Amino acid sequence: MQITSDQNEAEQALAALGFTELEARVYCALLASGPATGYRLAKLVGKAPPNVYQALAALGRKAAVLVDETEPRTWRAARPAELLAVLAGSFAHRQAEAERRLASLAVAPADDRLYQIADPDQVLERARAMLAGARDIVLFDLFDAPLAALREPLEATAARGVTVAGLVYGPVEPMAGVIARRAAGEGVARDRWPGAQLSLVVDAAEHLVALMTPAMDGVRRAIWSDSAYLSCLQHSGLSAEIRLTGVASEALEPLAGLSLLRAAPRGLRALIGPDPVSLSPDPQEVSA
Repeated sequence: MQITSDQNEAEQALAALGFTELEARVYCALLASGPATGYRLAKLVGKAPPNVYQALAALGRKAAVLVDETEPRTWRAARPAELLAVLAGSFAHRQAEAERRLASLAVAPADDRLYQIADPDQVLERARAMLAGARDIVLFDLFDAPLAALREPLEATAARGVTVAGLVYGPVEPMAGVIARRAAGEGVARDRWPGAQLSLVVDAAEHLVALMTPAMDGVRRAIWSDSAYLSCLQHSGLSAEIRLTGVASEALEPLAGLSLLRAAPRGLRALIGPDPVSLSPDPQEVSA
């Protein structure tokens, strides 16, 4: 049987879903040629009949084929939409079970290390997970593409009562509950910065900085850390930049609460320890 480029790509797609090479080959052969006996299938795919029958049995367990038990036994491919729906349901069930099992394991304590992330999808998933776990305050600095990817999680975080504020680069649609300031020199930053920037600080307890390719399909450099000390420094610097950006355009009072010492997020509380000095600032104190 001559394998076309379309069939080869289809087989690779099935392999990515957990099919063996022979299972993918047999399913695609059935899909392309119609119902067939095991013997005919063996000739179509150029494999020994016992191996083909094993593949058919495995495909049956995956709900990928239907079988006519009359002699000679004949198999037919399940419709692709049906197969993919079954696979999706099976994956969702296994995912839920994995989440339940993994949740029972102890969570690793925070440390002072800087961890590299090389995959763009992992960068975004880490950002979403950080936002989902935010309790006090989130600060961000996001170019257009990362902002589009994180817009809904940012709004969802703000909807839970978490303070969410940051810098954007260009005109954007207002985000519910989110304080967004256009960065100073935004045009120069977009033109000269070598990629799409993503900076996120959550509760001054963890931070993520990533330089993505413009199309968000690669990572040039990405670092995540849950060091309270380093995250407090990141928070302090980013909050100052956000507040300074608002000087020329509007009153500073809505932004004053972004100050690290005034917000007193959990990262700062963890850094100070169990017997802290008062975190309530003097009303006449200039915010830090």
